Amino acid sequence: MSALSLTLLIGVLVMLIVVVAFIFTVKSGQYDDMEGPAYRILMDDDDPRIPANAEKLRKQKDDAQGASD
Repeated sequence: MSALSLTLLIGVLVMLIVVVAFIFTVKSGQYDDMEGPAYRILMDDDDPRIPANAEKLRKQKDDAQGASD
């Protein structure tokens, strides 16, 4: 039984050390996203990807190409 209790005690101590180390790294900012804000500024969400008048623009483009042929 002493080997089992010793193994259990060592396992709990290792787990406690890992949890404390993880909390320390989170609080010190090791997992902060440094590139996210730089890319986020490039993505403009104000205008939609597909404009509301896309069909009208496509028709005008087709008409312009047909007239040039």
